[in-house]
Amino acid sequence: MSGAFLAACIQPNTGTDWEANLSACTGWIEQAAADGASYIQTPEVSNFIYRRRTDTMANTHAEADDPSLKAYRELAARLGVWINIGSLALKGEGERLANRSFLIAPDGAIANRYDKIHMFDVELPSGQKFMESRAYQPGERVNVIDVPVTDDAAMKLGMTICYDMRFPHLYRDLAKAGAEVLTMPSAFTAETGKAHWHVLLRARAIENGCFVIAAAQTGAHDGGRETYGHSLIVDPWGVVLADAGSDTGYVTAEIDLAKVTSSRQSVPSLGNDRAYTLTD
Repeated sequence: MSGAFLAACIQPNTGTDWEANLSACTGWIEQAAADGASYIQTPEVSNFIYRRRTDTMANTHAEADDPSLKAYRELAARLGVWINIGSLALKGEGERLANRSFLIAPDGAIANRYDKIHMFDVELPSGQKFMESRAYQPGERVNVIDVPVTDDAAMKLGMTICYDMRFPHLYRDLAKAGAEVLTMPSAFTAETGKAHWHVLLRARAIENGCFVIAAAQTGAHDGGRETYGHSLIVDPWGVVLADAGSDTGYVTAEIDLAKVTSSRQSVPSLGNDRAYTLTD
């Protein structure tokens, strides 16, 4: 679409107390809005982080009853900004949970939802194991939504979450469907973050000619889990416009949507795709 606006990434160290987590993020969101940000993103699992699956499941709410979602909707309406709740852990269908992003409009309405599609089921070189699919039901749908961020700027937004970023075909499909900005809110492990975080986010931006906005968790959490931080805003040419480092807080950067057009004109790879046959 067109125009420019200021975007912000909130970078907390989320713990097990949802009220304390909400209070911290609310303060940074208020500051970012005061700085002029009209689109503000929090990271994955913004409501709380428990190391044990049983603790997570015992403390989640259904979407209609979740107090963090209610508070963020009221906050968006009070500040008159777009808030992308990177994700909340919520009760899903049956015995599993949902890892769900929400795009909240400036009137407090839920403009879009996205359930994380790809589950983080891995054993890292350090021996740490994560089996997200034991607790979470994977999503099956993704879309591109028109977002009138300000009176002068409107974007086409594709929402994803964390581990999704390792599946480039998802972003290719979003870009071909018109996405100009891709969101990747995360609770990325410190171990893999050091090796892969920056390069993956820059690659997704470059190969699709899109902005990437990725708010992230940082620091040590319940049970010794450590996240990488470094919330990033990357432009379509792969330039890192903002990097939050490892401290809690927030960062901002201007999203000039004209850069999407210019980047895709310079390297028109979306239009150069060709069908092929994989043979033995």
